Amino acid sequence: MAAGKVKSGSKKPQTAVKKAAPKKAVKKAAPKTAKKKVIASTEFSLYAPDVNEVFLAGDFNDWQPDAKDFRLRKYKGGIWKKKVKLNPGRYEYQFVVDEQWWCDPENADRVANPFWTENNVIEVG
Repeated sequence: MAAGKVKSGSKKPQTAVKKAAPKKAVKKAAPKTAKKKVIASTEFSLYAPDVNEVFLAGDFNDWQPDAKDFRLRKYKGGIWKKKVKLNPGRYEYQFVVDEQWWCDPENADRVANPFWTENNVIEVG
């Protein structure tokens, strides 16, 4: 009789079943975490001891002259400062000092603007 056939009235033939060997535990490497892009802060400062408030306006904030996030803080000695996180690139800006637009006197890089004045230019790398 051929193996694997059943004859009426007889028991099924026994076939050997190979069990797969247990799988060895494989250590998986920890998933790689994406490196976060670190954007360095760029500090803007202005010496203006006798003014009440200073804001920073530029193409990085749509030239908003009174954006609260771009208000400079006054330190001892009449120095106003603000750190801003900017992606690499070229930016134009001015200070808004007591509602008057001022160029940065410490930055000689300037370009003409449509209002017959100049904007300061900063390159962030």
